[in-house]
Amino acid sequence: MSRFFNRLDEDSLIQFEKIFHILRQKIYGIRSPENILLDLDSTLLQTYGHQEGEGFNCHYQSHGYHPLLCFDGLTGDLLKVQPRHDTKYCSSDAHLFLASLLSEFLEQYPDVMISLRGDSGFAAPEIYDLAETHACSYAIRLKMNSTLMSLASDVAADLTKDNKVDYAVCYGEFMYKAGSWKYARRVVCKVEKTTDQMTYMYTFIVTNMDLTPEDIIRFYCNLGRMENFIKESKNGFDFSCMSSHAMAVNAGRLMICMLSYNLFNWFKRLVLPNHFQKMQIETFRLKLVKIATRAIRSARYRTFRFCSSCPYKDEFREILLNIQQLQIPEPAA
Repeated sequence: MSRFFNRLDEDSLIQFEKIFHILRQKIYGIRSPENILLDLDSTLLQTYGHQEGEGFNCHYQSHGYHPLLCFDGLTGDLLKVQPRHDTKYCSSDAHLFLASLLSEFLEQYPDVMISLRGDSGFAAPEIYDLAETHACSYAIRLKMNSTLMSLASDVAADLTKDNKVDYAVCYGEFMYKAGSWKYARRVVCKVEKTTDQMTYMYTFIVTNMDLTPEDIIRFYCNLGRMENFIKESKNGFDFSCMSSHAMAVNAGRLMICMLSYNLFNWFKRLVLPNHFQKMQIETFRLKLVKIATRAIRSARYRTFRFCSSCPYKDEFREILLNIQQLQIPEPAA
């Protein structure tokens, strides 16, 4: 395996992208999505020693790579990953990272509604312009500044009218144009006062969605699920294994981990019993992989013989039946 990994190069990464594209076609051919929710984020993959492209990240206070990640927030699929030098800011080249993905979905799945979420690290006009050009709705958090607080002053004033002690929250909206924006955009805000505190907490979201401010805030806050996806990929599929000196080799290993993560996620969604579909990989391995069976192969059949006390015999049988019933279409040329 070490020799295989060390032969990975930039061409290998392009081939992996083609593999993911083909597999998405197959999976969406089995069960086509009605909506796709692009959750955009970055993370730290720690490195050790003088590895190519690594650097010190002030936010994480550690050395490593700083890749871009895009998950489907509805299914947990990892749609795209792009390894980057650690010195890159969150939004650096993020619009280029998203452009090919949005073009693919618009071309092949024109009837699917696409939405985008991101934290304040991705509050860049290039991303707004890209989403609006591709008919993609978005909700992206803005960093608080004095202008936004001034525009939200009427909303904040409503908090103290009836209650100055207990918890209180108000929602509002206004049009706002930052210096780097071509035109004003809708911004919704949430002003929150915790119990027995006189200071306010502000949340600002720039959006092109038609929902109420409260619904948009709630929609954005579900972005927190992505942290669970990242944690699962690191703990269950060893995303953080950056053991090579060459950045291309580490990127290739990351792509292999992405492939294994997605294969399990598709397997979980398409063939696992309903009461197993929230299972994480470690639990799945414990219950359905690390069990003793005897495989007997005859001329016509393969038979798996379980221990008579195995608690998951019925689930194992149901999984095999679901696999046999899958109708996998051929991808379009």
